[in-house]
Amino acid sequence: MSTFLLEIITPDHLAYSGEVDGLTVRGIEGELGILPGHIPFITPLQVAPINIKIGKEYTSIAVSGGFVEVRKDKVVVLAESAELETEIDVERAIAAKERAERRIGAKKRHQADIDFERAELALKRAMNRINVYSHLRK
Repeated sequence: MSTFLLEIITPDHLAYSGEVDGLTVRGIEGELGILPGHIPFITPLQVAPINIKIGKEYTSIAVSGGFVEVRKDKVVVLAESAELETEIDVERAIAAKERAERRIGAKKRHQADIDFERAELALKRAMNRINVYSHLRK
């Protein structure tokens, strides 16, 4: 079975680099499966997990936006942030989720002058991290 190189790069570090059999990402148009020999393309990513297949094993990475570029023999993800499921601090993610939910609730009740879109994005990022962490525990 053929593989391809996957690199996930954030502004801070190289989050992942290795040969993979396939992966799925969530672009702005929906879920995309990428296998060796895929046609080249570039698309923005949603706040969602990247699921990587290596042999019979699967790994998830929580990605907060960015872009995916599929090349002939390599896929590059340029992400705002990326955390392997083993790197996620779930207590911190739960606290961020609760904080974002409180801010959104206060805004809906007109009790706070907050940036609703920023709070909603924080909630999406926290939920993504919690979901990826939960996937590891199954």
